[in-house]
Amino acid sequence: MRNYKLYIDDNPLAIDLESALAKMTEQRRTKVLAFKHEQGRKLSAAAYMLLCKAIKEEYGIDEPPVFEYSEHGKPSIVGHPEIYFNLSHCRSVAACVVSLSPVGVDVEDVREFKESLARYVLNDDEYATVMSSQSPAQEFIRLWTMKESYLKLTGEGITRDLKTVLTDMGKYHFDTRFLHTSILTICY
Repeated sequence: MRNYKLYIDDNPLAIDLESALAKMTEQRRTKVLAFKHEQGRKLSAAAYMLLCKAIKEEYGIDEPPVFEYSEHGKPSIVGHPEIYFNLSHCRSVAACVVSLSPVGVDVEDVREFKESLARYVLNDDEYATVMSSQSPAQEFIRLWTMKESYLKLTGEGITRDLKTVLTDMGKYHFDTRFLHTSILTICY
């Protein structure tokens, strides 16, 4: 059962950065402006603006969210512990997912397949699946976004051996979407 709402911006680099910055909390403005390049600033701003839209549409919250962070850096909204959310972005997509239960999202552009990276992050079964695929690059990114979205849901971040991440998923589910040049996975 899907219990989340997904918001996507498939042209995040078109955001009016100055206008977006004016609508953010000082906390988020500082984070956005910490990116060295304008592309990173725009992507981070686009993801946050999706969150602002989501919490307004789904929960009636008009004020821009202020975050507090868990031990491993997972954000939550100050004053609204009942709302779970997650943000992600790549060069071509910004995404936000909101829910009343834990949720994670990751979006990645499909890029050149690197066997050495696959060997480092995939277990033997996952590696075999990738290598037998008609599109190893796409299959690798699908598995990567599953791992990343799960780790974002749990709040662990990349703090353990990535080869073990998908071995015992139990109660969690994945929704993977193939976008134009990207793959997005939601873990819920």
